[in-house]
Amino acid sequence: MRGMNTSHIVLGISGGIAAYKSAELLRRLMKQNISVQVVMTEAACHFITPTTLQGLSGKPVHIDQWDARTPNNMAHINLGREADAIVIAPASADFIAKLALGLADDLLSALCLARNCPLLIAPAMNREMWQNKAVQRNIAQLASDGVTILGPDSGVQACGETGMGRMLEPLQLAEHIVAFLQPKLFSGKKFLITAGPTYEAIDAVRGITNRSSGKMGYAIAKAAQESGAEVVLVSGPVSLVTPVNVRRIDVESAGEMHEAVMREVAACDIFIAVAAVADYRTANRSEQKIKKSSAPLTLELVANPDILAEVAAHEHPPYCVGFAAESENLSEYAEQKRRAKKLPLLVGNIAQNAIGQDESELVLFDDQGTYPLPRADKLTLARQLLQHIALRHIGARK
Repeated sequence: MRGMNTSHIVLGISGGIAAYKSAELLRRLMKQNISVQVVMTEAACHFITPTTLQGLSGKPVHIDQWDARTPNNMAHINLGREADAIVIAPASADFIAKLALGLADDLLSALCLARNCPLLIAPAMNREMWQNKAVQRNIAQLASDGVTILGPDSGVQACGETGMGRMLEPLQLAEHIVAFLQPKLFSGKKFLITAGPTYEAIDAVRGITNRSSGKMGYAIAKAAQESGAEVVLVSGPVSLVTPVNVRRIDVESAGEMHEAVMREVAACDIFIAVAAVADYRTANRSEQKIKKSSAPLTLELVANPDILAEVAAHEHPPYCVGFAAESENLSEYAEQKRRAKKLPLLVGNIAQNAIGQDESELVLFDDQGTYPLPRADKLTLARQLLQHIALRHIGARK
């Protein structure tokens, strides 16, 4: 595989009303810098035109098995050899049956049979067709053969019925495909990641917290899972969806986060402390609401445990990555924190440029120097961070 920025897929489109979604899927994949070659069945051309897809992809669309535009008239061989993956979206019941039986009576089915790359399919059909025993038997066979099945989803269908069989939406499909194409840098590794804020109760209704949204930690958890790792995410209170195939442990206070991390850390290879853990908690939490009065209110604060420092101080610690959100003097304060906690890697950012936002810029600090990551969406930054961790952690052990 050539990597995310130069990945190339064949997008196969079979005959079905969901073919209209393929144009949006194509657009989203290209926005992720994925090169896409479209191959259509004859039936697919009744639902969406090759001209539309050629205009979006910038490449000729292939339909005919005997197309003379490819060397030796072997499009079914040549197109697959250039691909990192073949994706069939939509995959009709008829085309799924062809794949299960190994038929090759048109260009797309022959291309799938002759491939030497992974095959992903996105089924799309009426709910009764999807539930048919023959279709389910074919799906089970394809899964057994190593084909990746994406969906389907449940909802209102073109026929007016409601049920399972809808093709996944283009945004969902694109996310699955991009994740599939990520290099599996951490296969067999286990990540433990903290994310979000903590909340330290003052009384029954008030507390001390911060503005952390958890978005960076969740992006790193998603990127780690994409990279083949087993991921445990210890999360403070946030309003975010758990990344697919990530085990999430919900906590509220710094003490609860400390307890969860210490329970899980012995089994992890890499610990990434992204959470904005409160440095202090109230010494005497009131079980009832403190009533407002004109008299001054004094809170006694005590220090919370330093989770990252404690993990890094273990006799045999995992590879520890810390985060430092500063409001000024980032390089000075971040490097001081890294050295004080004896961390191999620390990630710094300017808090006011990152907290709660979908984009950020990061600076990586390690023993070899300083590495700025230009402003980008947080998932892109998470993938770049993991590449750096792989270089430093896995590369150092080879």
